Amino acid sequence: MDYKILLFDLNFDQAEQDAVIETLRSKWISTGPKNAELERRFAEMTGARHAVALTNCTVALHMALVLNDIRPGDEVICPSLTFVATVNAIRYVNAIPVFADVKSMEDLTIDPDDIEKKITPRTKAIMLMHYGGFACNMNRIMTLADKHNLLVIEDACHGPLSEYEGKKLGTIGSTGCFSFFSNKNISTGEGGMIITNDDNIYEKAKLLRSHGMTSLSFDRAKGHSTEYDVIELGYNYRMDDIRASIGIVQLDKLPGDLAIRAELRARYEKNLDRVEEIVIPFKGYKYFTSNYIFPIVLKNSTVERRNRVREHLAEAGIQTSVHYPAVHRFAIYREYASPLPNTEYAADNIVTLPMFSKLTHEQVDYICDTLKEAAAKK
Repeated sequence: MDYKILLFDLNFDQAEQDAVIETLRSKWISTGPKNAELERRFAEMTGARHAVALTNCTVALHMALVLNDIRPGDEVICPSLTFVATVNAIRYVNAIPVFADVKSMEDLTIDPDDIEKKITPRTKAIMLMHYGGFACNMNRIMTLADKHNLLVIEDACHGPLSEYEGKKLGTIGSTGCFSFFSNKNISTGEGGMIITNDDNIYEKAKLLRSHGMTSLSFDRAKGHSTEYDVIELGYNYRMDDIRASIGIVQLDKLPGDLAIRAELRARYEKNLDRVEEIVIPFKGYKYFTSNYIFPIVLKNSTVERRNRVREHLAEAGIQTSVHYPAVHRFAIYREYASPLPNTEYAADNIVTLPMFSKLTHEQVDYICDTLKEAAAKK
């Protein structure tokens, strides 16, 4: 279907093309100086001590679990209202995902009360996801973690520059993981980043991303090293310098992009303020956020009604999505399922509306008017 208004559009222009050409002309296209620059700037941007660029956020999540010594049979509490990669990473290390519910339709982040109920002697970590770039209740979660000696891994794939009480998301737990997938706030096609303030985790992360080798090809090519040893069972999780060069340009654009998204969210909230048929999650949110997506939840609804609303929007040329199907309902994860009433209602009744910096105020008005028409139908 040809849409008049896309769900997302890349914030790309000549700058990304120039960056790629510059890297190609340098004749160093694998992990090298552009990766180093991206890592340095990302760490500075988030206030983290260290950053390691990776192939994507999924491998960042996997590495975070390995780096934090999560082992087979360990339980990791996680949300079900997330992209499946959050949970897949837990299974990569043969740990057990324990699903916790979200707080409410107004707050789609993981519920600390339900986390507390799910803690057992086998629980070793909480892997939370900052939904849409909106922070989980980190004070409460970190208090629980300290009380029960648990690690906290932040899936901050939606939240570059998002904040919680003056701290950037990804810097509060032991490790933070970010995505540079093509529809994220920072887009490199594929790519990701892991950040930490722990020197030991950082040093091991550099080893694990490149086969456990003590030096990179770039180091040897520049004469910084002539030999290497392999001291860990590592992976090929490296980002190439072509994507890193795009990421550097995207970092330059990020503050301006997020400022526009904040304006768009304010317009959405104003237009939809008195629509009785919907809930606007995180309405009036008090911290700075990336506004990765703009979801609404239909009240007193069913999945069939939600789908009819999406069809109405599609017929008007508006692309929408659902963030997300509940992971515990997927066939591969049903054995780990438990009652999650808020998650299940949200998954059945969320509609994700367009959100990107090229969206105009007039387009937002049109989307809201069309949504009002659709939501009013029974």
